[in-house]
Amino acid sequence: MEDDMTYWTDLVDVEHRIAYVDAGGIHTRYLDAGPRDAEVVLFLHGSGGYLEAYSQNVRAHARHFRVIALDMLGHGYTDKPDHPYEPKHYVKHIVDFLDALGIARAHVSGESLGGWVAARLASTHPERVGKIVLNTAAGVHYDPEVSARIHTLSLNAVNNLNPENVRKRLEWLMLDPARVTDEMVEMRYRVYAQPGFPKTMAHIMCLHTAEFRVPNLMTPEEMAKVKAPALVLWTSHDPGSSVEIGRRLASMIPDSKFVVMDNCGHWPQFEDAENFNKLHIDFLLN
Repeated sequence: MEDDMTYWTDLVDVEHRIAYVDAGGIHTRYLDAGPRDAEVVLFLHGSGGYLEAYSQNVRAHARHFRVIALDMLGHGYTDKPDHPYEPKHYVKHIVDFLDALGIARAHVSGESLGGWVAARLASTHPERVGKIVLNTAAGVHYDPEVSARIHTLSLNAVNNLNPENVRKRLEWLMLDPARVTDEMVEMRYRVYAQPGFPKTMAHIMCLHTAEFRVPNLMTPEEMAKVKAPALVLWTSHDPGSSVEIGRRLASMIPDSKFVVMDNCGHWPQFEDAENFNKLHIDFLLN
């Protein structure tokens, strides 16, 4: 049943591999599926996440593309250098990762923080990007109340590590908290239980403080440099920002399409994978 959907159920009979690569000195975990000679779709997760955020999207996309999802800098089981992680650090890691895999150009789809990174990548390294998808993307506004909420939930989940606090962090992502399964809680618990992860989480969450977020926000001038065709995909119930914010983001990009998915929170690629996959693949293919 749909409500029982977990990270890995949809991948049990899909050919894929989990591997590691040295990306500019960063030991980086990634998933690789689909034809090796096809165009690449690179999936970028949000703050505190990991590649499993896209487990429900690999099968459908691998019919058309080489699908790659990674644990970004400091996240999941990728290396965790000891400094605050700003967009420029994530972008460098992505470029180094693509270089390590010998990928000259990729379509890039990012959720939340991943969308921020995708937009910054497209504005600073246009030659590396085909099309981009900005999925409930961060990086164009600062809401102190929202940032304080996610900052508190995230730090509490690692500083007071237990399944209940981890579940609360995951429930923030969903319109329907019941979508959070025990497997999802266990996966994130194991990531957060890694030695030193409280310090790492502080580095990750720096972008939810005014000190780091405000200077790093994407400006209209930067967004105007994004020449890649863009799908700005928002949701009707995103806890991070309103539909108006998404529409404003889309208006800053010269070649953009704006779509709102109903009945989803911050993870439409998981909460309504069927519709997300259709919208996403149609955009990338056409």
